[in-house]
Amino acid sequence: MPRPDQILTVAQMRAAEQALIDGEETVSSLMERAGAGAADYIWRLSAGRPVTVLCGPGNNGGDGYVIARILRERGVAVQVVAPLEPRTAAARAARASWGGETVAHSAGEVFVDCLFGSGLARSLDPALERLLNDLAGAHRLRIAVDLPSGVDADSGACLNADLPVFDLTIALGAWKPAHWQMPAMELMGARRLVDIGIAQVADAMRVSTRPHLAGPPMGAHKYSRGLLSVVGGAMPGAAVLAARAAQGGGAGYVRIETSGREGLPVPPDIVLRRVPTEELLHDRWIDAVLIGPGLGRGSEAQAILAAVLERDIPTVCDADALHLLEPPMLQGRTAALIVTPHEGEREALSEAFGVVGDARIEEVVELAEALSAVVLAKGPDTLIAAPGTPLTFMPPASSWLSTAGTGDVLAGLVASRLAASADDPVRAAEEACWLHAEAARLAGPAFSAGLLAAHLPQAWRAFL
Repeated sequence: MPRPDQILTVAQMRAAEQALIDGEETVSSLMERAGAGAADYIWRLSAGRPVTVLCGPGNNGGDGYVIARILRERGVAVQVVAPLEPRTAAARAARASWGGETVAHSAGEVFVDCLFGSGLARSLDPALERLLNDLAGAHRLRIAVDLPSGVDADSGACLNADLPVFDLTIALGAWKPAHWQMPAMELMGARRLVDIGIAQVADAMRVSTRPHLAGPPMGAHKYSRGLLSVVGGAMPGAAVLAARAAQGGGAGYVRIETSGREGLPVPPDIVLRRVPTEELLHDRWIDAVLIGPGLGRGSEAQAILAAVLERDIPTVCDADALHLLEPPMLQGRTAALIVTPHEGEREALSEAFGVVGDARIEEVVELAEALSAVVLAKGPDTLIAAPGTPLTFMPPASSWLSTAGTGDVLAGLVASRLAASADDPVRAAEEACWLHAEAARLAGPAFSAGLLAAHLPQAWRAFL
């Protein structure tokens, strides 16, 4: 059965389509199905307004001719702009079925981009780029079919510097990596998927789907819900913020452990435990540990990190810990490990562990293998990788998360979910990202990290 969450590369998509064609389908029948599904979305959005379809020379252009024909049959005024003649048999057949005239330019209400789809690997030539931008600028509503033209489907790169922004992108058959990667993702507006019968592909990447979280059972107590220790360091405020967020992540008992003697403004409902470095985490009840927020990067911090990792407890490493982590620290570990790097921290980890990926996706996957860990690569296009597991793309969250401290909140959430479900660190990372995004949505614009953490209890309601 097809899965609506699978993400296919260009090569995987072509192979999946060929498998259908080797059965009872044809290129034209698949084109008809894709065009009809896209036309349904466009018809509803156009609401009777005139539509302009830009058709390219390949099968994406063929989809455009099918869309134009179906919309015309439903009484929509449609104009087709076709700067290039169809070059595939299926596209030529689709144009013949359309049967209408084409125009050099059009202005109106709804613009549909079917110039180039997922097979494009080079930039648009200047004349086509100008035409695409002129048409997009001459219409109020913009819709891209499969992908916006000028986008690399596998990498999410924009192959031209000046591409229009769309209100809706209609993916055909399966999501492509570009639908969930920057910078292309920023061009796409809302995203919808048309099913054309593509089967589940082995080892396909996936986009995370909304989880269902359960409340504590009636007989729960603080230890059964998970004990999380947050290891403090040179800058204690970050550890406190992460611990506060962890309380909103569902763990039943959150405490801070530190070997320092500096003052620490800990809220009364967070336990503070001051112990020598060699006694950190000496508690059999601990389900997970978070280290990194505010840890510092000196020799003392490195010794603390090494001591924590040696305990072999399910661990989340964030922030400063990612700059201190070295391969010998992970030798002999068997417990789950999650690392949560942003771009700069990911580069530091890759250098320390000898990872050289050709692109971000490859680097994140290779890093997970090198660390034998779950890698939650933070950013506007967050990725989650784990050894032997298909790569997961997180749906985008609020851009207001781009403020100091929100990473500490996410780290606390990840560790909290890990304490509650240490048997599945990938699930813990996904659930944390969903709670983080929902809290940001509830917080509205221009929030602080503290306000973000304060919205976590309300965020839970979306997943119960």
